[in-house]
Amino acid sequence: MTDPGVDSHFGESGGRLSYGSYLRIPELLQQQVLVSDPPEHDELLFITVHQVYELWFAQMLHELSAARDRMLLGETYLPRKALQRVHVIERVLVQQVQVLETMTPQDFLAFRAHLAPASGFQSVQFRELEFLSGARDPAYVERMRQASTAEQERMWRRLDEPSLWDAFLTLLRGRGFAVDTAEERRASMLDIARNAVERPELWELSEGLLEHDSLASQWRSRHVDMVERQIGTKSGTGGSSGAPYLRTRLAVRYYPELWELRSWL
Repeated sequence: MTDPGVDSHFGESGGRLSYGSYLRIPELLQQQVLVSDPPEHDELLFITVHQVYELWFAQMLHELSAARDRMLLGETYLPRKALQRVHVIERVLVQQVQVLETMTPQDFLAFRAHLAPASGFQSVQFRELEFLSGARDPAYVERMRQASTAEQERMWRRLDEPSLWDAFLTLLRGRGFAVDTAEERRASMLDIARNAVERPELWELSEGLLEHDSLASQWRSRHVDMVERQIGTKSGTGGSSGAPYLRTRLAVRYYPELWELRSWL
C-alpha cells in the first residue's frame, strides 16, 4: 500500500525520469565530435568550452528577454532579478577564459587549421545578445552568410524587437519621466540618481544595465587577450583580422548615456 505521506512522483518509485534522461546526458555527450585525425588531445577542450559558452548564451537570452518584456510592462522586480543572474553568468564567462588558457599556442595550432572557415565571429546567439542589449548593427547579419535561414530570421527579429534600452525608456516614460531627447533623458536619470533613496528600484535597474554592459566589456577584453596569447596577430579562421578586429570591439558600449551620466552627477 502506498504511503499517503510520500509523493509517488519523486524517488525510485516514480521511475519515469532519471537524471540522465531528464538532462539528455547521452545526447549531450555525443556532441563533442573532433575533426582532427588522428585526434588532437586539446580539441576536446576547445569544443567543450565553446559549447558551454553557447549554453550560457542561451540562458542569458532567456533572462534578458524576460527582463526586457517585464520592463515593457512597467515592472522592475523581475528585471532586476534577471539582470543579477546574468551578471553572475557573465563573471563565469570571464573566468572560463582561464580554462582555454591552459591550452598552449602549440596545442591550439595542432588542430586550428581544421577549424577554417568556422569562427567565433559566427556565433548567432552572441549577435542576438548584442542586439538585445542595444548594440544593433544590421551589417553583422549580412556578413554571417554561413547562418541558416532560420538563424538569420532570428537575428533580424532581434533587430526589430525592442532592446533592453528601449524597454528601460518605456518604463521610465510610464513612470512620468521625459525620455524623448538626450537632454530629457539626462535630466530624468539625474533626477533618479539624486533621489535613489526615494526611487531605489529605478536606480538599481539602471545600475543593473550598466553592470551588464561593464561585464560584457570585461569579457571582450579578456577574450582578445586570450586570442593574442594563442595566435598573435594571425588572421581569424573565419577570415577576420583576428585579434586586431577584436580590439576594435573593445570600445562598444550598450548604454553610453548611463556612462555619461557619471560626468553630470
